[in-house]
Amino acid sequence: MSNPSNPSNTLKIHTFDCAWCGLTATKSASDGSLRNHCPSCLHSRHVSDHVEGGPSECEGRMSPIAIAVLRTGDWMLIHRCVRCDELTSNPVCADDNQLILMRMAVRPLAQPPFPLEALGSL
Repeated sequence: MSNPSNPSNTLKIHTFDCAWCGLTATKSASDGSLRNHCPSCLHSRHVSDHVEGGPSECEGRMSPIAIAVLRTGDWMLIHRCVRCDELTSNPVCADDNQLILMRMAVRPLAQPPFPLEALGSL
C-alpha cells in the first residue's frame, strides 16, 4: 500500500516514462486534461483494450500515425500498436509537440497517393 506522505509514491502515480524516448511525463496536461501519450514524441503504451474495453494485455508501443479533426475542430491523435496493430484515437493536449503534430497533419498534402502532375490535367 502506498504512503500518501511519501513524495516518490505520489510522483509515480501521476507520471509515466515514455516507452519510445524515455521522457518522464505527467499524466495531466498543462490545460488540466488527462494524457495517455508522451508530449514530446507523442508515442503511447497499449494499456487499454478499445475493442473489448478494460485493460489490455498487449502492452505494445503505440506509434502516432495521423491526426483526425472532429466536427468540433478538436484534434485527435491516431495511434497504431506496433505489436497487435490496434488503432486508437486520443485528444491532442495543449502542450503536445506542435512540430510533430503539424508534420503529421500536412503529410497527406506533402505526399499524396497520386502524382501531383495529374492535377494539371483537371
